[in-house]
Parts: sequence; structure tokens; C-alpha cells
Amino acid sequence: MNNLFSILLIVVAVIVGGAAEAQQPKKVHRIGWLEISSPTPEVLRLIGLFRKGLRDLGWFEGQNLAIEYRYAEGKAERLPELAAELVRLKVDLIATHSGSPIRAAKEATKTIPIVMVVSGDPVAQGFVASLARPGGNITGLSILSPELSGKRLELLKETVPGLSRVAVLSTEASRGVPARKEVEVAASALRLQLRWVVLRTPTDLQSEFEAALRSRPHGLLTMPDPILSRDLRIPIVELAAKHRLPAMYGNTKVPEVGGLMAYGSDSSDNFRRAAVYIDKILKGTKPADLPVEQPMKFEFVINLKAAKQIGLTIPPNVLVRANKVIK
Repeated sequence: MNNLFSILLIVVAVIVGGAAEAQQPKKVHRIGWLEISSPTPEVLRLIGLFRKGLRDLGWFEGQNLAIEYRYAEGKAERLPELAAELVRLKVDLIATHSGSPIRAAKEATKTIPIVMVVSGDPVAQGFVASLARPGGNITGLSILSPELSGKRLELLKETVPGLSRVAVLSTEASRGVPARKEVEVAASALRLQLRWVVLRTPTDLQSEFEAALRSRPHGLLTMPDPILSRDLRIPIVELAAKHRLPAMYGNTKVPEVGGLMAYGSDSSDNFRRAAVYIDKILKGTKPADLPVEQPMKFEFVINLKAAKQIGLTIPPNVLVRANKVIK
């Protein structure tokens, strides 16, 4: 009888112990998302791609993952405080993209891992030591946008007969080195005069654009910048069409909403690919040991309907080079 009682106690202990172990909550990793823009539909679409990438790798919000979202609402001066706030929350990792937010995160912490979802030239900008060996606490993905700015200017000149003056639209963040230097070097080689149009805030677009028109530009080049390519892309496309100004964009999605043409990589894929870096870092890999990924494919997209709207005929030698033509 005593033996039976002892056996029953052991069985009960095993069952209770197993149940208690099963009820132990899983570790919930907390990451921060630092965003320069407002939570517009386009921004939320891209964040949705990021979240899907995480789910595909087994990371689910509300189960084993929590994401702290911080939006600067287009005001770059807010980024340092938002980055500092994420650091105070002791997040396990900060994900962000483009120059100003990455720099704000870098200055806020030297220990918390930082994943660059989209970056231009992270070496020239001082974010990583090299693409192969980033060093420090930062790694991620690059779209090589500074190196592409000169190519965009070259394609614009080939498209527009007699092009000699170009308005270059940027924000305070995207006018800096190395992107600006790349454009200026290309302009010098192509014998083009540049008129920089720098937006301090998104609300400056109308007034600054009108001021730039007084220099009578023959074309428009927009710098790679999340504010320009997402928040302001529709107003920019509308202004360019209104003033019959041929425009070249860095975001290949802009021609789909009426922009004339664009050259670059599809940065949407970066938002999915960034999840791979998040997964590896949360599982213990150091950012310094993860090489920065570069794009392998670039697209040249032309919108013929937009060209017709401004009375521009795309030269055959340019049209044949397009990967995608929107009619």
C-alpha cells in the first residue's frame, strides 16, 4: 500500500511539474522600429512586409516578439530623442532605414544591435567599417543609392534633348555627402548646371518647388530619401506634370503612380530581407559578423503615359534599355 502511495505521489509530481514547465512564459524579445516618416499607407505597407518576413521565420507579435514603433512625422530633429527613448526601453535591437534615422540610432547606442533595412553607402557614411566586416553594432542592407545618383542623371540627359539645367530635390538629410558629391561629379562630367531644392520640412515642397522654377530647369532629379519617395511622391509627381518637367526618381515604384521614370533597386524587398538579420541577431549572432547585403538587380522603369502628358518623346535608345514600360 505504501509503495502504491509512493508511486502515486511520484506520478502526481511529474504531472504537476510538467504542467508548470509548460506554463512557463516564452521569452518575448522587444525590438524598436525607428521611422523618420509618418505612418502613411505606404509606410505601413512596407512595415507589413517587414512583419511578414519575421512571421515567416517564426517571430510573432504578442507571442515571442514585441515591436516598439516610433515615428518622427517627417521631422528629422525628433529622431535623436526617439532613438534615446528606444534605448531607455532596453530593446534587444533597433531596426531603421535611411541616413538620418540610422545615424540617430548609432549615436544613441554603441551596444544595442542596429539593423539597417535600407541604407545608401554605409561605409562612406561611417555606419560600418566595411561591407564584408561591419564591425561594431550595425549591419543590414544597402541599396547603393549614392552610386546610382550619377546613373540617374545620365539617363535623364539621354532622355531630354538639350538638357543643361537640372533641379535636384532633396531634404536636409539627403543633400549630404556622399550622395550630393556623386551627383555633382556626374553633373560636371555631363556639363549640367544643378539647382538644389532643399526641403527643411515636407510642407516646404510647394514654395521651394516654385522658387526652383525661376531658374528655368529642363529636368528634375529627386534624391534617394524616404520622405520624397514615400510621403511626398504623389505631390512631387503632380508638380512635375503640372509644370511639364521631366523627372527621374530613385524609387522604382514612383512611375506606377504617374512618375516619368526611375532607376534603382526595389527597396521593398529589403523590408522582407531585414527579417533574416533580425532572426540571426536575436538568436545570438553578433552584428559585426554579418556582412552588409548589397542589391543584385536594378530596374529602369519608364511611364509612357506620363511622357505623353508632358509632351516628351522617349528616344528609342533609352526605351530599349527599360526593364519595365508602363503604357
